[in-house]
Amino acid sequence: MKRILSAAGLAATLALGAVPAQAADVTMRISLQLPLKSHLGQNLLMFKEEVEKTTNGEVAVEIYDSAQLYKDKEVPAAVGSGAIEAGVASLTRYVGDIPAVDIFYQPFVFDSEEKVRAAVAKGSPIRGPIDDAIADTGATVLWWQAYGGAIMLSKGGPLKTPADMEGKKVRVFGKTLGDFVTAAGGAPTLISGSEQYLAYQRGTVDIGMTGVSGVKSRKLWEVMDTITITNHADIEFIVVVNTEFWNGLSDAHKSAIEAAAMKAEAHVRNKMSEIEAEAYAAAKENGMSVYTPNAEELAAWRAVAQPVYDEYKEKAGELGQTLFSVATGM
Repeated sequence: MKRILSAAGLAATLALGAVPAQAADVTMRISLQLPLKSHLGQNLLMFKEEVEKTTNGEVAVEIYDSAQLYKDKEVPAAVGSGAIEAGVASLTRYVGDIPAVDIFYQPFVFDSEEKVRAAVAKGSPIRGPIDDAIADTGATVLWWQAYGGAIMLSKGGPLKTPADMEGKKVRVFGKTLGDFVTAAGGAPTLISGSEQYLAYQRGTVDIGMTGVSGVKSRKLWEVMDTITITNHADIEFIVVVNTEFWNGLSDAHKSAIEAAAMKAEAHVRNKMSEIEAEAYAAAKENGMSVYTPNAEELAAWRAVAQPVYDEYKEKAGELGQTLFSVATGM
């Protein structure tokens, strides 16, 4: 009987997973809406490995991908309240508390990699005030994750000019992008990244907006057939940690986490061009057409953006006006 019980106990132990020789002192859970195979997921894995290595396992990092715990729009509240230690959210998910964050979605303002890099540098006149404002929500920004330029998805042909958007339902992931769609004659629908595949599949929307890396990680070629390369906005994700949790860490653990975060931020930023090139190649290999608007067509898209700028400056307050001035002067 004793041997049977021992065997049963061993089986139960194996089912639950091996018990580590030395349990971690701190566990940091991170919520991610994208699949782990996405470049943001891989970036989190890099961070996890670095933190656990440099702290000798004293800090354990657990990643919950594919919106297992929280959808993108739920992350700011979940992290700010301490329901989870950390999370990855699209920067625009903070627009309710900080309207100025949508500076990155002002159409065609950040139209070069040089401008983007200058804006997202830690402590820059753009990023610095945004990080400070997010601190008021109960969260501390650990690092920014590059996601590339916004592109458009469609079926049956490219979106050459705003005329091709008129009367169509368009998936957006932020209010400012919604304003841009409205200005172009479309009907914006706010849909989380984790839900867009079904939205395209079911015809909830006619047109999509996303980063091209998301086309690859989510296999959106199964539900859309054309990419139009507009790069009309710069998509940024941020990794935030609950401030109370953060303040409770030892200085040594904070230092290790900060160093890993900076390493992860630099890596994903430097890899973005390669990531996008691979995603475009994968899209073509899976039957998608990729269209680049000519100068005249891009001018038509830019022409409808002025109302978006005006509304942003009005609603984003003094901070938004300052950021817009800095961004357009870059």
